[in-house]
Formats: sequence, C-alpha cells, structure tokens
Amino acid sequence: MRVRSEIVLRVEPLDPGRHDRGAFTCGERSLDDYLRTLAGQHQRDGIASTHVLVDDDAPATILGYYSLSAAQVLLHELQPADQRRLPRYPVPAARMGRLAIGQRHQRLGYGDLLIGDAVARCLALRTELGICVLVVDALHEAAASFYEHYGFRRTAAAALCLYLPLGRPAR
Repeated sequence: MRVRSEIVLRVEPLDPGRHDRGAFTCGERSLDDYLRTLAGQHQRDGIASTHVLVDDDAPATILGYYSLSAAQVLLHELQPADQRRLPRYPVPAARMGRLAIGQRHQRLGYGDLLIGDAVARCLALRTELGICVLVVDALHEAAASFYEHYGFRRTAAAALCLYLPLGRPAR
C-alpha cells in the first residue's frame, strides 16, 4: 500500500482537453455551469482566463477555480481613502469573476490558495499593464463576508461588489 507523504497542489490555466469540468460541483449551480459551459469559450475568445487548482496525483480533477478578466471601476465607487492620487477617469482593474471550490474540498484552505494566486497574478500584471484594484462581484452576503476577511472593501455603488487595492508597484 502506498502512503502519500505530501499533497502537491498547483494552480494552472484551464485546459478543457485535460481537466474534467463535468465532474466539478461546488454547490452553486451558476459557478458549476460557468466552468462546464463557458470558461473554455471565454478563455479561447480572450474574455476571461480561468485558473484551476489541481493535485499532482490527479491532475484532471479540478479542486477549485477562479476566473480573471479586465475591468474598470469608477473613481467615486472607491472608498474616499482609496481615491487619493488616482485619475478622475475610470480606474483600471482586474475582475475575479468567479471563485469556487469543489464540495468535497471545501473548508480545507483552498480558497486561500486561489485568492492568493489571483492577487499574485494581478500584482505581476502591474508591471505590464496598469491595474490598481482587484474587483469581485459576490453572489450573496455570505460570499461578500468571505472576501472582506481577505481585505476586500465594498464599493459605494453595490453592496455585493467589492475591491482589493493592490498597492503601489515595487521600484
């Protein structure tokens, strides 16, 4: 009998030919449907990129995923302290359109990993493309509270739209 000493997790771009989208279920139908029917098409068409969390021992099984796309936020939607030193036109942003963890893998810290990866990816993009904030549209109040735990702030425009300031790029 083989005893597994450590789990090796990795976040990688969705590959519809390799990752089993049909088996993924998180308990939120809209998030399951997006992964199964639209994520590959959106990725192919340049609308959004989807990144999946997989275990090296079962690389076809999607443990969780998130999607990113370009976005903008109107300056007045940010909290007053975050408006300083920003231009009066729409603020460049990235949008985490979806974040989901498979039902069998919830409450294991995988959401932490995916949010951390998304933030790191956005910070890396700052050197190539102007991005000031990461925006997320929470599906419900419980999801909004989840994002607030990571420092996301509510916009003035919509209670379930939150943003995370990405700070200043390193010099």
